[in-house]
Amino acid sequence: MTQETRCGFAALVGAPNAGKSTLLNKMAGAKLSIVSPKAQTTRFRVLGILMRESTQILLVDTPGIFKPRRKLDRAMVAAAWAGAEDADVTLLLIDARSGLDEAARAVVEHLAKAKRRVWLVLNKTDLVPAPALLPLTAEISGMIDVEHVFMISARTGGGVDDLLDALAGALPPGPYLYPEDDLTDLPDRLLAAELVREQVFLQTHEEVPYGATVETESFTERPDGSVRIDVTIYVGRASHKAILIGEKGKRIREIGERARKQLGSLLERTCHLFLNVKERAGWDEERARLRAIGLDDNA
Repeated sequence: MTQETRCGFAALVGAPNAGKSTLLNKMAGAKLSIVSPKAQTTRFRVLGILMRESTQILLVDTPGIFKPRRKLDRAMVAAAWAGAEDADVTLLLIDARSGLDEAARAVVEHLAKAKRRVWLVLNKTDLVPAPALLPLTAEISGMIDVEHVFMISARTGGGVDDLLDALAGALPPGPYLYPEDDLTDLPDRLLAAELVREQVFLQTHEEVPYGATVETESFTERPDGSVRIDVTIYVGRASHKAILIGEKGKRIREIGERARKQLGSLLERTCHLFLNVKERAGWDEERARLRAIGLDDNA
């Protein structure tokens, strides 16, 4: 007798820095979404495809939800809510250390109005005394109906298997929507741009990462099976360009080297990565730039 298959979407929703991308990567067992200690790292929806028993779990990592200012910000927040709209289960991720701060409270209030199927996932519980978790759970449960509560650490993996097992059993019966060996629906050229952008976040500070966007200009297959990837980093100011390039080009080489290694590992092939930095004031208000990084420009 053929085993019944299940397939469905689970959206990760929360305030910036709740740990959504870390959790997606831990659940998928691979680097799919870029991670940095800084808030608002993820800018668009990332889909992780995960097989668990006979269930295909489609994990949607969304940008952190915050008060938007620029066109880029508005597009990011719109992408976050759109990612959650059609999900079978919404995983409300709350940083247990920060608790119900202003940003988290706004997310909970919005979800409560949407009347979706919500599971509460308290993250970073390894960093918080256990007695503090129950009052936080009670306060959130008083604001929104939650079907289940999970206490996890996306960093260490504690509690993540329990969450995955519960998801596998809760998603609806149906055929798989993607090949079983796929990890993500993210195109390779967008993945390349994201890994470069992650290094910009990790290796520069203050406003530089937020003032930069990264686009893959060309992705060319070579006869030996390797690939040549040309990537442009756009920055809003000349000072940011100088910081990114670094003294005698040292920083841009380091950014390229680290991104190339990660990309080669993910694509399982040799990658020749070439980076270019261009100053382009106001890129974060340009429709073409937002479309190039996978965001809807109608926000």
